[in-house]
Amino acid sequence: MRKIENCELERKSIDAFKNSEKTPLIIVLDDIRSLHNIGSVFRTADAFLIEKIYLCGITATPPNKEIHKTALGATETVAWEHHKNVLEVIKNLKKEGVITLAIEQVENATLLQNFEVHTSQKYALIFGNEVFGVSQEAVAICDGSIEIPQLGTKHSLNISVSVGIVVWDLFQKLNYTK
Repeated sequence: MRKIENCELERKSIDAFKNSEKTPLIIVLDDIRSLHNIGSVFRTADAFLIEKIYLCGITATPPNKEIHKTALGATETVAWEHHKNVLEVIKNLKKEGVITLAIEQVENATLLQNFEVHTSQKYALIFGNEVFGVSQEAVAICDGSIEIPQLGTKHSLNISVSVGIVVWDLFQKLNYTK
């Protein structure tokens, strides 16, 4: 077994990325404090050809040195917008026919492994503040909620880890499940 060199990875150019068919997933980040988390989410979004990121509330926006440190250029490829109010973003996405899903521990949440995707549908995944999670107001207007099962003592994951887990799961269900 030989480790693959960077030049062998057949990476897309920025233009090729922007012109590629996107995975029908949108990420909504609300009141994310950590610039490193934001950058990591951009990098994950780039890896899985995510359609767009909405940065809401106090969530910082590019260009930003600390976001760039973890995004490694993904802020140049992934489409993004900033909006003050996450509730308006969710309402607008719903009007466009996008299924909105709070990624949160709530009553009657669907466990991630049990969530079924429809390949003809577009999904928006709403992630909240590192301490307070997705606001109750946002949860209340979402179409549903997905919970990442956790068996340890903390029942809490870093926001960028949560994004990676959920995006990977839905990406593989959208692309590799028959």
